[in-house]
Amino acid sequence: MNLVVRSALVGVAAGSRSTLGLAQPFLTARRRGLRVLGLLAVGAELVGDKLPTAPSRLDPPGPASRAGAGAVGAVTLARRSGARSVPALAAAAALGAGASTAGTFGGAAWRRLAAERGWPDLPAALGEDAAAVALALLAR
Repeated sequence: MNLVVRSALVGVAAGSRSTLGLAQPFLTARRRGLRVLGLLAVGAELVGDKLPTAPSRLDPPGPASRAGAGAVGAVTLARRSGARSVPALAAAAALGAGASTAGTFGGAAWRRLAAERGWPDLPAALGEDAAAVALALLAR
């Protein structure tokens, strides 16, 4: 899978669950200790997201922080793939940040649709979690 697709995948994942942009390199690391660290970070957000006090991802600074997480995740993937030039890293960052918008607003739209159809929120949220984690792992 090429770096463009991988950058977009990690960006969408970060838009859905912001820690996935930052933790994705840990989740796919070769060292077990780093993978555990990534799992702990993502797990904390997955639980925190379900709390009634969790703010909307659409409230500032939500979209901007998710874009930053998508950019960092994409740059980390690019560097891991051997990219070192400023234009290549900037392109990965822009793509990761831009794709996070799809994850941010797409995930919110999914949850809104589920609520409008009367579906329970927890299964809808868990489905979004599963999709976001799958995208982050696929970006490997």
